[in-house]
Amino acid sequence: MPKIISAKTKESIEVKEGEKIRDACEKLGVPFCCTNGLCGTCMIDIIEGEKNLSELTESEIDMERDKKHRLGCQCKIKNGDVKISF
Repeated sequence: MPKIISAKTKESIEVKEGEKIRDACEKLGVPFCCTNGLCGTCMIDIIEGEKNLSELTESEIDMERDKKHRLGCQCKIKNGDVKISF
């Protein structure tokens, strides 16, 4: 099963393929506010595995995010592991 891994603590949380990574990010300590891609509170840096995430959403594009800088509330995992920093 794919995992979200904290670069800082090395802790990991499993996420089912096709699911949003929001809950896993929150458990790893990423701060959240609106959870709708409007506030930008949940900005994360993708250290490894950006190809394992869904394409950028319109909300992420509007906030000038890219494949290495995402919103934790918007990403879905496709497969494989993703290492994040925040």
